[in-house]
Amino acid sequence: MIKVKNISKSFGSLEVLKSVNLKIEKGEVVSIVGASGAGKTTLLQIIGTLDSATSGGLFISGRNISELSRKALANFRNQHIGFVFQFHRLLPEFSAIENVMMPAWIGSMSDSEAKTRATELLNDLGLSDRSAHLPSELSGGEQQRVAVARALMNTPDVLLADEPSGNLDSENAAKLHDLFFELRDKLGLTIIIVTHNEELASRADRTLRMSDGVFL
Repeated sequence: MIKVKNISKSFGSLEVLKSVNLKIEKGEVVSIVGASGAGKTTLLQIIGTLDSATSGGLFISGRNISELSRKALANFRNQHIGFVFQFHRLLPEFSAIENVMMPAWIGSMSDSEAKTRATELLNDLGLSDRSAHLPSELSGGEQQRVAVARALMNTPDVLLADEPSGNLDSENAAKLHDLFFELRDKLGLTIIIVTHNEELASRADRTLRMSDGVFL
């Protein structure tokens, strides 16, 4: 599903990633752990096509990402990759269901189809009675579940999560962790999770440790 080949990333004279190689199979859950500044988030952003490598190659579902035009890359990201961040990044002026529908509005899905899909996702995540609420009217755990629903809106192949439970209490964090594995089992998602949470990391199929821009 994902192949990272000799990827390096530099910011000026600072080399953040150093010839990193990684293969991830379809349906695999991989956690990446390490100290702050190890390069975890930078690697996740490159895999998610939010940033580009200084050198090396990225292949997702057999496609060479470096060959895509900017427009094609944006379309690929919207259709194939879902993101969950530490902070939910919900738009405060939009309701829960409107936030979930946002990726579909960016894509080509009709409003009626998008609303049906968003409603199903919120129902699946136990938020059917919260769809009309603004983010400020939701609990932290509910906000993050809305963010997960938004990430799933366009039925992605890959879900990328960067410290997804870092802003939650232990009870809501545990529920979110369970949700990731339920999604893998139900949808066959390939999931990469950057986390400092050792309990979450230990549940993954593989745990990779980074230090100074390389895997140990």
